[in-house]
Amino acid sequence: MSESDYPAPVFLTGATGFIGLRLTHALLDLGCTVSALVLPSDAQALPAEVRLYPGDVTDPGSLANALADVKPIVVFHLAAIGMTSPYLTMGAACRVNVDGVINILEAVHAVGGVQRVVLVGSSYEYGARRSDDELDPFSPYGASKVAAWAFARAAYNARGTPVVWVRPFQVYGPGQHTKGLVSASILAAMGQDDFQMTRGEQQRDFVFVGDVVEGLLAAGRVPDIEGRVLDLGSGQLRSVRQVVERIWSLVGAEGHILAGALPYRPGEVPAIPANVQRTRLLTGWEASTSLDEGLMLTIDALRNECFPRRERDEDCETTRPLEGDHVE
Repeated sequence: MSESDYPAPVFLTGATGFIGLRLTHALLDLGCTVSALVLPSDAQALPAEVRLYPGDVTDPGSLANALADVKPIVVFHLAAIGMTSPYLTMGAACRVNVDGVINILEAVHAVGGVQRVVLVGSSYEYGARRSDDELDPFSPYGASKVAAWAFARAAYNARGTPVVWVRPFQVYGPGQHTKGLVSASILAAMGQDDFQMTRGEQQRDFVFVGDVVEGLLAAGRVPDIEGRVLDLGSGQLRSVRQVVERIWSLVGAEGHILAGALPYRPGEVPAIPANVQRTRLLTGWEASTSLDEGLMLTIDALRNECFPRRERDEDCETTRPLEGDHVE
């Protein structure tokens, strides 16, 4: 595949999610013919230009029929569960996150002609990196992504399926669920509320959603990277508390940051760094949005959506922030 292969017939799952919706708009802007597998309840979220196929990644029949009809050149698979749920069971994680990838791989193999399959994993596959292979998940969500990556790699080794595995890190930006750390703390800051959180010492690589979309586009078009893993991060670790304090400063918040008011979640990992050098060498992509720039874009979006008003809409309410999750 060459750099000039966009526009192309592109097929997506997870197109209505935080990252998926931004990716869908970016593909349309490039002139791509875009089709998507969507749950019927989510169909209204997508632009009219997207060709919709009602279905579910856990249903191999609907997925196979859609791919056979579209005959895509590039497939992006983002559909998953568990990003916002600390209570995801192992069985549920496997049914959607593992079986979904297997169903994609089988459908791609059956239809033929697909030149690139971009599968979205997670930085939480790495965990604390205490295992010999540095994949050390601490949650069912992370474990399901590791298992899915193993099947993707097997498909590449056994069949030559042109997979690229992408691991986004701490993604934030406009459109993120209000339970995400950045959105939740911005809403508290703008509402002049106190903000309960853990001590916030855990370090994460915060990366803006617009940069992640550009990384996904690169994963779909750069030649000769089949079978590889790409980390999508900024290359800079920051503590959760540092980011919340920066949001407080940018907003001019009067509420208090109540660090230590909440306990760490079981298995919380001290730091998860991204290997951005490998991604840059393989694709030429690197994040370009500074933390302050990305935070201000997110602050402005939430201010326009939820403020000024005395009371917030239900959609703008927050509960305990998900400090360790990137919400796809």
